[in-house]
Amino acid sequence: MKQLRIILTLLMTVSLFSSCSKEKKKEEVFLRPVKYTEVDYLGGGKIRTFSGTAEIDKIIKLSFRNSGIIVQFDVKLGQIVKKGQLLAKLDNVSSRLSYEQAITDLNSTESQMNTAKLSLNRVRSLYEKGSSSLSDFESAKNAFKTAQESYQSAKRGVEIQREQIQYGYIYAPEDGVIAAVSSEIDENVSAGQTVATLNSGTDMEIALGIPESVINGVKNSMIVDVDFTSLDNQKFKAKVTEVSPAVDSNTATYPVRITLIEPSDAIKSGMAANVTFDFGSDQEIKTKTLVVPAHAVGEDSNGRFVFLIKEEGDTVIIKKHSITIGPLSAEGFEVISGLSKGQKIATAGLQTLLDGQQVKL
Repeated sequence: MKQLRIILTLLMTVSLFSSCSKEKKKEEVFLRPVKYTEVDYLGGGKIRTFSGTAEIDKIIKLSFRNSGIIVQFDVKLGQIVKKGQLLAKLDNVSSRLSYEQAITDLNSTESQMNTAKLSLNRVRSLYEKGSSSLSDFESAKNAFKTAQESYQSAKRGVEIQREQIQYGYIYAPEDGVIAAVSSEIDENVSAGQTVATLNSGTDMEIALGIPESVINGVKNSMIVDVDFTSLDNQKFKAKVTEVSPAVDSNTATYPVRITLIEPSDAIKSGMAANVTFDFGSDQEIKTKTLVVPAHAVGEDSNGRFVFLIKEEGDTVIIKKHSITIGPLSAEGFEVISGLSKGQKIATAGLQTLLDGQQVKL
């Protein structure tokens, strides 16, 4: 009885290890990676799509020209503002003190100028009567001129300090919408620090980067197609308005801006956009001639074929598929029959692929 138990235990252990081994082998099924392309029209290979970001054409960073503590901040995200509207102001303590000091200096110099004028009038009267010398008269004139210049300088100082106080206020420079708020009331800010962003433009632009391989094909006023990830089944026409002559060192691409010809209210600043450029000839695409890369076409006793990629859920299988080809162009073989636009075909390793083989893209 004891031996029977030992035998049963051993059998169960062997069976367990066997099933684990089978599961492990099942998990380690190797799927050959396959390069592929989509069948397209002749000239379609010259159609390229790049990603960009929507931006309003005029974005203003709002900031104070003085430093201080914000005591009024009538700015909210999405707020519509009018040109000249007061949006924020600082406590302006130092500017007000400087202004008061400038007023004091102005009053002092005005008093000195009036005294110098009275002295000049008195000396002139004495000089005309012969009771004062010419040198005294000239000295009085110079004293009055100096006092007059000091007064004018102090007057300009008051105007400058008055302007300094105005630097502690932010007025809307244009009609627009507040797109970002980066400060709040009672915050101590420095001169030039952005406290809010105002979108005041009327045109919607797309900013994107173009690689050097195709930048020479991008021209001003070129018409392109635009669609947005967040707006399904909507396409827009746009025009190239800016092409940078220098590469951006951060992205290694050339900055390009395009302007939507007929913008929509549904397009918001910051939306991701896909911009499609047509670098090919219109005539090539109008012919509607399908083309496949030459290295994607094989030949056997039955004629020309490609390996068609079939996707069934998570499973990808390749099927040997006969086609009829035409002349060889710069883009590959023209397809007479057997394929349709958008189908996926393998483009490498045709000699090692098998009909019905499971692969991964």
